[in-house]
Amino acid sequence: MTKQFLLQRRRVLLAYVPMRVGILLFVASLVGAGLASSQTPKSRSPSPSPGSTLPEFRPALIGTAPNSLINTIDTADLLKKGQKEAAVMFSCLVAPTGNVVRSGAYRGTRGSELLEQELLKRLATAKFIPAIHNHQPVVAVFYGTVKFAVVNWKPRLRIFANQQLEEVDKETDFVDPQPYVGLDSKFTGLHYPETGSTVAVSGVVELALNVDAKGNLKNTQVLSEEPPLLGFGDAALSDFGGAKFIPAFRNGQPVECNVKIPVFYKPSA
Repeated sequence: MTKQFLLQRRRVLLAYVPMRVGILLFVASLVGAGLASSQTPKSRSPSPSPGSTLPEFRPALIGTAPNSLINTIDTADLLKKGQKEAAVMFSCLVAPTGNVVRSGAYRGTRGSELLEQELLKRLATAKFIPAIHNHQPVVAVFYGTVKFAVVNWKPRLRIFANQQLEEVDKETDFVDPQPYVGLDSKFTGLHYPETGSTVAVSGVVELALNVDAKGNLKNTQVLSEEPPLLGFGDAALSDFGGAKFIPAFRNGQPVECNVKIPVFYKPSA
């Protein structure tokens, strides 16, 4: 990898612009059972048997199956259409089956429209490895970042299971903590606040979270809210206040972490 490419890559990660489209709406009343996710690239692997022991924790993951997100994004078509170096953040709600229930993309770099369209198209049918908490599959929110580049006239695609710019920049093996629904978690999704405004507006809050290696939320802080003084910051604190998380993972092991996540609010139609 050349020095010039590394510099270009850093500029892309620092060039995130405000959210354009794709608000993620969480849902809480989801049901599902079963764990059906192929984890072997280009081949089919059997589903775990009923007697298989599931781990205590496991985050929702992209996986490497033929129907995983990394293997369904059409990089050749993106290259043909003229997509240049770009990055897009996304979130999705992953059911215990590994299916994506809701998804949204945001904070794309300039000129990332084609990548965003392709991402949302493939998320609709992608299959994830579902999250596990206390040895049971759970509904969880996955936070990811997609990077596309052209290297030696060939497309290069990377998908990261986090939205921390320093981690993405270094391409580390780090997975953001993931709030989950049910069991001992009081997370029930996002609830649009009473803003007191006569005009319905969308809001975005950036939260700083401290989550320990067991998935307990130790501290939450509002770093910014836009627009201000309409209650979006308080709504985010309330929505995540009772949340439990699949803990962050680094190099395959659960760790305590301090992360920043965007939270988007959109008035109902």
